[in-house]
Amino acid sequence: MRSDLVFGAMTHVSNRFQLTKLAAKATRKLHRPNTRIQETMNDVLIRFSQANPMAAKAGEPNNGNAQPFRRAA
Repeated sequence: MRSDLVFGAMTHVSNRFQLTKLAAKATRKLHRPNTRIQETMNDVLIRFSQANPMAAKAGEPNNGNAQPFRRAA
């Protein structure tokens, strides 16, 4: 359920408004054509629950928190 994903993501981002803003930005950047936005949002929330989305500072490369998406069939 999505509420479980949200609560899992809130372990790293305690402010729910900041979580919403970060999730919206990540969803726009990671969304692929011909896929449902709901699935992309779920993938973003899963990633947020596994790694801190605010760990990388602006201008610094990502330290390996990102994981590749599986390809759509």
